[in-house]
Amino acid sequence: MGWRIEVSRTAEKQVSKLDPQTQLLVIRYLRERIEASTDPRRFGKALRDEKRGLWRYRVRDYRLICDIRDAEKVVVLLTVAHRKDVYR
Repeated sequence: MGWRIEVSRTAEKQVSKLDPQTQLLVIRYLRERIEASTDPRRFGKALRDEKRGLWRYRVRDYRLICDIRDAEKVVVLLTVAHRKDVYR
């Protein structure tokens, strides 16, 4: 059994502002890679410093910042932004 994806209100707004093709890529990535995976960490990278505990995934020039909750088997999408703006 895979993981469940939850999307924060902030991330939902950010995704809705993306062009339709990028929206589709983000949604497809979450469904096909993360949701279906036995370990969502294998696709991403752990963040450091003040964002310690969060994970990032790369979808072309965009970054998806997520919180992985092992006990609930849930990946919470917190932020979606262009790579030049995401860590500010």
